[in-house]
Amino acid sequence: MKKYIFIAMAAILGLYSCNQKQEKMLNYPISQKVDTVDIYHGVEVADPFRWLEDDNSDSTKAWVSKQNKVTNDYLAEIPFRQKIKDRLTEIWDYPKYGMPFKKGDYWYFYKNDGLQPQYVIYRMKTLDGEPELFLDPNTFSEDGTVALSGLSFSKNGKLCTYSLSSGGSDWREIFVMHVESKTKLEDHLKWIKFSGMSWYKDGFYYSRYDEPKEGDELKGVNENSKVFYHKAGTAQSADQLIYEDKENPMFSWNMGTTEDEKYLILSGHNPSARGNSLYFKEADDPKSEFIAIQEDFEHNTWVLDNEGEDIFIMTNKDAPRNRVYKINANDPSETREVIPQTTDVLNNVGMAGGKLLVSYMHDASSKAYVYNLDGSLEHQIKLPGIGSISGFSGEKESNTAFYSFTSFIYPSMTFKYDIKNNKTEVFRKSGIDIDIDQFETKQVFYTSKDGTKVPMFIVHKKGLVLNGTNPTLLYGYGGFNVSLTPYFSISNLVLLENGGVYALPNIRGGGEYGEEWHQGGTQLNKQNVFDDFIAAAEYLIDNGYTSSEKLAIRGGSNGGLLVGACMTQRPELFKVAIPQVGVMDMLRYHKFTIGYYWVPDYGSSDDKIQFENLIKYSPLHNLKARTCYPATMITTADHDDRVVPAHSFKFAAELQSKQSCANPTVIRIETKAGHGAGKSTEKIIEEATDIWSFMFYNMGVEAYPEK
Repeated sequence: MKKYIFIAMAAILGLYSCNQKQEKMLNYPISQKVDTVDIYHGVEVADPFRWLEDDNSDSTKAWVSKQNKVTNDYLAEIPFRQKIKDRLTEIWDYPKYGMPFKKGDYWYFYKNDGLQPQYVIYRMKTLDGEPELFLDPNTFSEDGTVALSGLSFSKNGKLCTYSLSSGGSDWREIFVMHVESKTKLEDHLKWIKFSGMSWYKDGFYYSRYDEPKEGDELKGVNENSKVFYHKAGTAQSADQLIYEDKENPMFSWNMGTTEDEKYLILSGHNPSARGNSLYFKEADDPKSEFIAIQEDFEHNTWVLDNEGEDIFIMTNKDAPRNRVYKINANDPSETREVIPQTTDVLNNVGMAGGKLLVSYMHDASSKAYVYNLDGSLEHQIKLPGIGSISGFSGEKESNTAFYSFTSFIYPSMTFKYDIKNNKTEVFRKSGIDIDIDQFETKQVFYTSKDGTKVPMFIVHKKGLVLNGTNPTLLYGYGGFNVSLTPYFSISNLVLLENGGVYALPNIRGGGEYGEEWHQGGTQLNKQNVFDDFIAAAEYLIDNGYTSSEKLAIRGGSNGGLLVGACMTQRPELFKVAIPQVGVMDMLRYHKFTIGYYWVPDYGSSDDKIQFENLIKYSPLHNLKARTCYPATMITTADHDDRVVPAHSFKFAAELQSKQSCANPTVIRIETKAGHGAGKSTEKIIEEATDIWSFMFYNMGVEAYPEK
């Protein structure tokens, strides 16, 4: 009995000690303020930390070094931090596979043995054959920070291109490989960004920007997108310019081909519009002109593939939840509806085995069906449960397709689908060593501020007591038509194993209910996104899942904006805030790299009405003195050229100057990393360790306590 009393007292004292640490204000580095003022439509707006936008200056580098020291010293004091890292490393260490795909004479698939920095590509002659190493990205750099970002094969499968990303940057370099011998050719292409590699005969199409000025590689505005054709075995300087739009330097352009290389597809993107333009032409006829499928940039429209001269197209034009139609290349003015809009959102369409393999979203979960090419429904594909499928991998001439299925409590698993006989079988199971059956998921519908019903997934251990004391993470995004559907997260197991709750609301701005749901959270409607997220937090508290003292919010990129806006609007509602690579300066975001492409979702401070809306919620401009903000750990990376780190730098400096209580406000600045893609397994585990440690520590919760 004395032993158990001692353990209980130690736990109480541990929590008391943990809470005591939060009562002392951290000694933050001094962030110098400069007298910088901008005038927007007659309104003066101070920007005292403008100097932090220069990521190459000595003063910014010194500031980053000092901030990282404060953050690292703080995290080092957390007594259970190593326990979290050890547990994450343990449960992460199992084989993970991607879906197989056929190219030429081989089947290819991605695999990570467990803790490898990057996934490795293998190939085999048959689906049950012995895998052979094809390409190992872990050999590209010693520290795992050079990642494979794209892979594309020629139609005959004899050549392939692969693109690399260094340090997490969006810039790509492209190389060419001879498939059979696995030897790299001399081809080396640079200054590629947001581009595919679309093979046509013995070369491929790609898009690139002009080489940036020295020092502007990670923050300069990207303009003058051009489409080139590169013939394998030649220098980039010999590439043929296929398309450019000198009158619209801010537009971007991409070229693709149909699977049979019969047609070229040109897609254009206007940064001030919500959709794209779309054109096609016969690939083999150099005299043929591009024919418009859509020119108005008002809708999202793309070519699925062709069947002979019939071109199948998916669009949200006249269908906010998407539909499929087809045109005949000889008479594109006439269209024929194939799959009309339904009450669910048409999410993905693949063409294989002479069929259309279709996935829908119903209340943010997947359903799958098979249609004939004339649009008649053949049958529904039975899925393992409520969750998400990735879409289908298959070729037009093959009767075999693959898809992966996952949910919050169902690790990703690959299924093989026999199209002809409508039979599904497990191709590869997950090898994770954990009892998933101890957790459960429910979906609830709560009411937002304006009366809108919003769905939310809630995940926790079975038998959870709703006493308001459970550590809870509320995660969100809410923008750019991005849908958050059920997914399995190894990292989230740390929260669930420690009696926590994971909540994911499908707030407006996303695409879970189609374009109308998306538009309900854009521009002048952006406040709806924050209201939806705040209402989700209030639902969790009102229904006993947690309390403000045990509630954390987290989101990345546009989700970082979400967290920044909500913590400044309702600071008392949350104990912890984790804004990651967030868009924090809503008045200047469009002045860096590709930020001007976000104007259709956000609006621009160049417009008076939009400015008046943006400044109301811009996180950087709504921090107030004498306010107690949640314990906040901002995360960013030095190579993030999507949302430049200046957003996070300036927000951290402003927050530290305004914070009125002992809740820590630190910034974690990753090196040799970017917006998120291509991050090595080690860096992912380290970041997850720090986030969970920071969250639990500031809630006064001990992770993995001694039993």
